[in-house]
Amino acid sequence: MLTFTPLSGSARSSRTVPLAYLLQVDDVHILLDCGSPNWCPEPSSSAFTDEDIEARSYHWEQYCHKLREIAPIVDLVLLSHGDLAHSGLYSYAYSRWGLKAPAYSTLPVQAMARIAASEEVDGLRDEQDVGGPVEPSEEEEESSRETMDVREDGLNEVEGQSPATGKKKGKYVATPQEVHEAFDSVNTLRYSQPTHLQGKCQGLTITPFSAGHTLGGTIWKIRSPSVGTILYAVDMNHMRERHLDGTVLMRQAAGGVFEPLARPDLLITDAERADVMSSRRKDRDAALIDCVTATLSSRSSLLLPCDASTRVLELLVLLDQHWSYARLKYPICLLSRTGREMLTFVRSMMEWLGGTVSKEDVGEEATGSGRSRGKRKRDDDGDDDAVGAFALRFKHLEFFMNPQALMQTYSSKDPKLILAVPASLSHGPSRALFADFAAVPDNVVLLTGRGEEGTLGRILFDKWNDSQRPEDKWDKGKIGSNIMMDGVMRLQASIIFHLFDTRKASSQYSRMQLHSKVPLQGTELELFLQRERAAQEKQAAQQAVMARNQQMLEADEDEDSDSDSDDEEEQDVERVLGGSEAEPERRRTKDVDGTGEPDWRNLDADEGTKQLLSFDIYLKGNVSKATTFFKSTGKETQRFRMFPYVEKKRKVDEFGEVVDIGLWLRRGKIMEEEAEDDDVKEQKRKEEEAKKVPREPPSKYVSTTVEVQLACRLLFVDLEGLNDGRATKTIIPQVNPRKMIIVHAPPRATDALIESCANIRAMTKDIYAPFQGESIQIGQNTNSFSLALSDELLASIKMSRFEDNEVGYVTGRIAFSASSTVPTLEPAGATAVSTTVVPSLSSPRPLGARPTQRLPKSTMIGELKLTALKARLASVGVQAELVGEGVLICGAAARQGGGGLEDLGESVAVRKTARGRVEMEGTVSDVYYKVRKEIYGLHALVAA
Repeated sequence: MLTFTPLSGSARSSRTVPLAYLLQVDDVHILLDCGSPNWCPEPSSSAFTDEDIEARSYHWEQYCHKLREIAPIVDLVLLSHGDLAHSGLYSYAYSRWGLKAPAYSTLPVQAMARIAASEEVDGLRDEQDVGGPVEPSEEEEESSRETMDVREDGLNEVEGQSPATGKKKGKYVATPQEVHEAFDSVNTLRYSQPTHLQGKCQGLTITPFSAGHTLGGTIWKIRSPSVGTILYAVDMNHMRERHLDGTVLMRQAAGGVFEPLARPDLLITDAERADVMSSRRKDRDAALIDCVTATLSSRSSLLLPCDASTRVLELLVLLDQHWSYARLKYPICLLSRTGREMLTFVRSMMEWLGGTVSKEDVGEEATGSGRSRGKRKRDDDGDDDAVGAFALRFKHLEFFMNPQALMQTYSSKDPKLILAVPASLSHGPSRALFADFAAVPDNVVLLTGRGEEGTLGRILFDKWNDSQRPEDKWDKGKIGSNIMMDGVMRLQASIIFHLFDTRKASSQYSRMQLHSKVPLQGTELELFLQRERAAQEKQAAQQAVMARNQQMLEADEDEDSDSDSDDEEEQDVERVLGGSEAEPERRRTKDVDGTGEPDWRNLDADEGTKQLLSFDIYLKGNVSKATTFFKSTGKETQRFRMFPYVEKKRKVDEFGEVVDIGLWLRRGKIMEEEAEDDDVKEQKRKEEEAKKVPREPPSKYVSTTVEVQLACRLLFVDLEGLNDGRATKTIIPQVNPRKMIIVHAPPRATDALIESCANIRAMTKDIYAPFQGESIQIGQNTNSFSLALSDELLASIKMSRFEDNEVGYVTGRIAFSASSTVPTLEPAGATAVSTTVVPSLSSPRPLGARPTQRLPKSTMIGELKLTALKARLASVGVQAELVGEGVLICGAAARQGGGGLEDLGESVAVRKTARGRVEMEGTVSDVYYKVRKEIYGLHALVAA
């Protein structure tokens, strides 16, 4: 049985992203994609209360809560594309929610998803306080109350909390280290590489195929022995682009669907653009190039919001080719922290690219002289080892880490094309630039995607689309015109900027909130340093107390373990020196001040009068009076000035000499260090390097409200690289799935695709469009049993070969053995023989007649293709010709210029009347038997 649950990106939903679906095949839980939403949404004009604003702002809570619940039970993760909508939340779920199941993707998807996630987490953490767990403990709640978001308008609010309710809300943003660790664990596959899974997923086979749209984009084929073939195909593009080929699902050369992907048992696909008609590609490219050229020629600039890893490649290739062809001198500026890293990776993945991108086909370097110049330029740059560097050099492109670096290089008056991340304009460089960019007349904000619902990019697109004529809307196959922001968004500014002042509704200004991270200064810095010093002192005191306690414990253990041996050694020394065992404390004086002198306060009165002698030799004890060799004065025991000698006794236990534990511990540590693999050493090296990184200065997060004058122009050109409605409605019927699930689609597009499929007679009627969180079950529970075939049964089976398989019919009886838990299938008795005599009870058998026998039932396995039959008949000398639909004429009637009606007796007609049914029509002749023999040869004949 199969169960499908959309966690996010369901059908009939206004929010079609992110994409995340739970597919349960029997007992195996498969997570299809794990996208992240936009963490900085814009408030909507339909939200009138604080509660409504808060609910809309944190719309991802339901999705994240469900994903956190099912993360520990997921057995397999499949990532289809490397953008945030498909893979953005995987790193957080892997690190924080226990999503440790094996994950698979193609190599470009792994790298692109890592780059996109790194760009997002760095951008958000540089502007907002998103660190720490979402559900804090009591101590963390107390500390979070001290973290205030300072705003210039004098209002303070706790970061990440609702102003109305005070309830802690979460933005599930991982750390950069967590992003790298998560995507390092992803297993990479090549296209068309079947992988047989093990463990709990044993029996499943997954195979990736090209989907287009993004570099390494994947259509996943999942093969299960119980539910059949499942095809997960979302966000496809059948059109060839500059840097990618179209999806493998639709083969233009073959004129149909790729055969390994045809007729799946279940197809999971999207219908986001099922009601959209895209304009022609050359019209879109011409509109973008004309807008760029006209704007730069008028000494103005363009702001082009883009993503960090996937669709930006198509833009870069298009712009670089135009710059090389037109010999433009204006700079192309890419504002992205990961821009260089992304291009370095793409240059090493030339085998994954397609379209017009090749090592010889970029700009003017495609010519012979250009090749030599490009080779010399690479040699001068020292980058000749980079694979694909000649194709994707982008010599007109300049990289900038932040807007400040851009402003230091180019002034606001210099004409330039700026590609800034992210495409949603919700945070980061694109939002910071928009605040100043929109106030300059004749500047152009050029959108290439619609953006996610609720973002500033989507709001700008809606305003542009609403300003177009009905016949020029983006979904009507037309290219619209640019519009002036002034006058269009003035009355609707409250929709975009939630701090809009209604008293200034007649002005041309709107208010916009920007987030930033600034270093502490003055009193705030001193207060922070004081708190930090107090915390360090407190921590040092705690560590000192712990170290003191540990030393006391170790001293007690050493004293207990070594007390016996120490006492024996001291007693031996005292005996040799002539001391009395009854007064050990009086003989052993201790120094308390560390000077080496005896403690006079611990001496008795009698001992104070004794003469304390010292020698230049090692001699413990005191000598009270001088003595001679022959006699002694007083009652004291006679002593002599001589070197003491103590006989050292070997410490032994019941089994022999005592083992030196310290020696073995040191040896074990050395062996462990030698046995450490390269990964552990590399991890330690990274940790040491991280310690050497200079510490970031203390900072605070500032939310600034700025006034924006909307005076620039706005244009939208669709470069998302996705199938439109016409392509979707053409490809899906050719795939012809037995069952279909629609996801990632708004209500109007969902109904359009269902209605289109209903009008096709051969198309399946089992089409599902579940809502978010709704679980649908397909199929029924099946029970499987294991049987062992006996040797006698295997010897009696008649196998028939079909393609690469051998098929046979088995009948027998089940026998149980006491020595095995698996039952055995043995040959049936004589009563099961197919040639059993069947007596006739209704009428007596005529005298001398043969007994009636039951003929064996035969089954033919395979599907007859008339084109294959025609080829086989030609190899045996029988001419055949296709006439009409599903009819093959074989024999004399198929010859050109046949002999007439007398030759029709040597002709046979083969028809396919229905699925699995073939009819032969003709007279009995040599041709008839030859044709029948070849038809049998194309099938596997199994006799019961």
